[in-house]
Amino acid sequence: MMELVEKLEMPSDIKLMFCSTLKMKNDPPNDTSALPLKIVSFLVESVAQNTTSSVFLPDAGQEIEVSGSPTENGILQWGVNIGMNFVAVRSESSIIHAFPFNSKKKRGDVAVKRPDSEVHVHWKRAAEIVLAACTRYMDIDGQLVLLNEENVEYFKKAIEDMASGSLRCVAIAYRPCEAETVPTGEDELAQWELPEGDLVLLAIVGLKDPCRKGVREAVELCVKAGVKVVISIQVIHVIALECGILESNADAEEPNLIEGKSFRAMSEDQRLEVVEKIFVMGRSSPNDKLLLVQALRKRGHVVVTGDGTNDAPALHEADIGLAMGIQGTEVAKESIDIIILDDDFASVVKVLLYIIYIMLLITKN
Repeated sequence: MMELVEKLEMPSDIKLMFCSTLKMKNDPPNDTSALPLKIVSFLVESVAQNTTSSVFLPDAGQEIEVSGSPTENGILQWGVNIGMNFVAVRSESSIIHAFPFNSKKKRGDVAVKRPDSEVHVHWKRAAEIVLAACTRYMDIDGQLVLLNEENVEYFKKAIEDMASGSLRCVAIAYRPCEAETVPTGEDELAQWELPEGDLVLLAIVGLKDPCRKGVREAVELCVKAGVKVVISIQVIHVIALECGILESNADAEEPNLIEGKSFRAMSEDQRLEVVEKIFVMGRSSPNDKLLLVQALRKRGHVVVTGDGTNDAPALHEADIGLAMGIQGTEVAKESIDIIILDDDFASVVKVLLYIIYIMLLITKN
């Protein structure tokens, strides 16, 4: 059997649910009228500065264009919806140091110098990781309040509720830095390790992570052709059900569905024993995906893997590597055999069918 290990990307129609540190869920998410201006200001600063994407302001009468990854696009679009002027915010404060997204730490952060010379470090990544680094939040008056056990449990429950509704959870936090702790020279700034604790939680954002149109039909076609689809994704069983990889909630348990850390903790023999039963691997690191590909190959399968963040090792290890032409990483494109120009899973299936057809012709002759 041919195995397809794929990371399904989000389309552009991302929906947002916003949960503020005031212990209330905002519905609709664009309504910030009940929030203190101080929180809104910090949120806008974080969204505009802690991003690798951009916002294009067209001529009057045309819609604002957001370019970048689907997750970044969703958060930036939400920022625009709550009144963020991307260009103005970027010009009012300056980035003095940035720590790009790291797949091991699952976060990215940036240090920003404000007009009043204050320095803020902004965090934005996986909600549970950011929450663990927070010690305070802002109350209705914009005052900093210590997080107690009850607060933490409330926010954990909010994250769980969002995840159970197939929302990808991202937390936004910041930390003010004392002037004497901030390096002044360029060389010192380049080596500066940004603070990793004592953060102030600003918001938890839930992003809808739906399947692209046509993915379910493409998965069904794969199954008919003898191709098993295995996905590596953060919001796990709900998406797998939507696209037909899991047939029912009864299938959403180990070993059909497994987290990367559980697979990683197994011995090699244990991984070989369960790997053919896995359909979904959630919260997986690039190394987890590499272990998955290696185990499948040792079981005699032809493995095709798709392009995700920092997935070059797995792409190189697979029999056939696929990269996305639009949103694929340059590193991944250098490690693969085929580039899918339109980033469409249905096109991946077409490639597989061509491969199967060629294999049949070779075998026949």
